[in-house]
Amino acid sequence: MATVIPKVKLGSQGLVVSQQGLGCMGMSGNYGLPKPEADMIKLIHHAIDSGVTFLDTSDVYGPHTNEILVGKALKEGGLREKVQIATKFAIRHVDGKMDVCGDPAYVRSACEASLKRLDIDCIDLYYVHRIDIRVPIEVTMGELKKLVEEGKVKYVGLSEASASTIRRAHAVHPLTAVQNEWSIWSRDLEEDIVPTCRELGIGIVPYSPIGRGFLAVGPKLAENLTDGDFRKVHMCI
Repeated sequence: MATVIPKVKLGSQGLVVSQQGLGCMGMSGNYGLPKPEADMIKLIHHAIDSGVTFLDTSDVYGPHTNEILVGKALKEGGLREKVQIATKFAIRHVDGKMDVCGDPAYVRSACEASLKRLDIDCIDLYYVHRIDIRVPIEVTMGELKKLVEEGKVKYVGLSEASASTIRRAHAVHPLTAVQNEWSIWSRDLEEDIVPTCRELGIGIVPYSPIGRGFLAVGPKLAENLTDGDFRKVHMCI
């Protein structure tokens, strides 16, 4: 019997998700080497059996392999209708360097590619992973609005955006969620982002709420990180 995890309305546009979500990034790298696929599929199934319905991924995780993993897990269990899938676009690697792109043509191609990797017809929540300062957010949102109208995306969100960018984006098409780092050691968003989202009826999805594991394990976490774990550098900044 599934554990009862409360459902909550995320924002004011109609999306309902489990109060606790499952961030899938670490399954495909970033926090050390990618984990065994079979084990991660079992983990995803266990989370869903426990009442978690909100799964978070991105095209840059892997890159690409995390979306494939999530899609495979859902297909194997026949679980698509039980979950809400959040994925993201905008961060890409070009010539070995990270780039951010919000160009309309790229928005569309990224969405089509994510749908294919996830093996689904519609993305429940599609985030702009980072803001491309070379492209007005209104232009990026205009293409996302078209994808919603075409039924390829249900709800739209932003990640790590300023309050002014949130307002400008929301004026083009209503935002359902903003995802920012938020924990007891990362509270910058409380000054401007939280009040703006509350005013506009936008939900907030915290990422790294336990400080990428540091707040659960303590200083010893940093001592035991492998060379492939980006936290080894990140936590020293």
